[in-house]
Amino acid sequence: MNTQKAMMAVLVMALVTYLPRALPFTLFRRKIESPWARSFLYYIPYAVLGAMIFPAILYSTQSMLSAIVGLLVAVLLAFLEKNLVIVALGSILAVYACELLF
Repeated sequence: MNTQKAMMAVLVMALVTYLPRALPFTLFRRKIESPWARSFLYYIPYAVLGAMIFPAILYSTQSMLSAIVGLLVAVLLAFLEKNLVIVALGSILAVYACELLF
């Protein structure tokens, strides 16, 4: 890839990430009052993050079984409202133990 294509790619990525952040400030002048719209906008970052991370979770280990075990442990710890460090360490340890056993 030459420098011109790389700079064009960076420019396009900057534009694509900046526009969704800047447009709401220019389009919506007053506070959003609708509870449905507010809850929808509140959960969008979590949904997008989950959609981006989920495929990587399944293919980031030696086997699909250890990935699923790590995912289940992470979901369980998150459901039990443990903090992020505990969730991450618990899922890492679960994957490591599963890889050692199988």
